[in-house]
Amino acid sequence: MADRLTQLQEAVNSLGEHFCNAIGVLQQSGNEEQRSDAGEHLPSTEENCAVFAAAITRTAQDIDTLIESLPNQEYTPEMQNESLRRLEEENKRSAERLAKVVEEGEALLQDIQESLRQICDSQLRKPNT
Repeated sequence: MADRLTQLQEAVNSLGEHFCNAIGVLQQSGNEEQRSDAGEHLPSTEENCAVFAAAITRTAQDIDTLIESLPNQEYTPEMQNESLRRLEEENKRSAERLAKVVEEGEALLQDIQESLRQICDSQLRKPNT
């Protein structure tokens, strides 16, 4: 959940940046006539409005999606405790399975080491030809 909250905060910050940038560009568009006389091609106010409107809309939709993904208020402490209990049981079963697999692996390792010893002994006893 903390990750979603971080994403939500970043989206809200981004939305604020979009608003500030949009206002700054709109303020600059007041000086557009002076700059266009110098031969520079500047985007029209309508183009700027469309770009910033799209960015603001997209960010607002992202914020809505992030808010909807947050857990609801109905998640009570009892529900959390039950969820933790289930996770602990699952963890215990997984630990038991892991211990069994490790045991089997150690047994296989001993078998392999014994086989290697036997191969080495047979190779050492073999007459050099």
